[in-house]
Amino acid sequence: MSWISIFAIYFILWWVVLFAMLPFGLKTQDEDGEVTLGTVSSAPHGRHMLGAVIRTTIVAGVIFGAFYIAVVYFGFSFNDIPHIGPSIG
Repeated sequence: MSWISIFAIYFILWWVVLFAMLPFGLKTQDEDGEVTLGTVSSAPHGRHMLGAVIRTTIVAGVIFGAFYIAVVYFGFSFNDIPHIGPSIG
């Protein structure tokens, strides 16, 4: 794998994991009992992006590490994925 493909795969994986990890550790204003006027009670309370970015980086690193080991050391590729559809020819 080239460095560009490694970076591209990690970048896409990081964004997917970010949107999956955003709800974890999130407290709403209603749960904290401090609803700001002009906002809905289900809006997030406080800053939580730094924690979400740290968790995302760790989880994406672990997933990418497993992917990298499977591809580089064990030689898995797209040809190893079983074909679900019918065979042509």
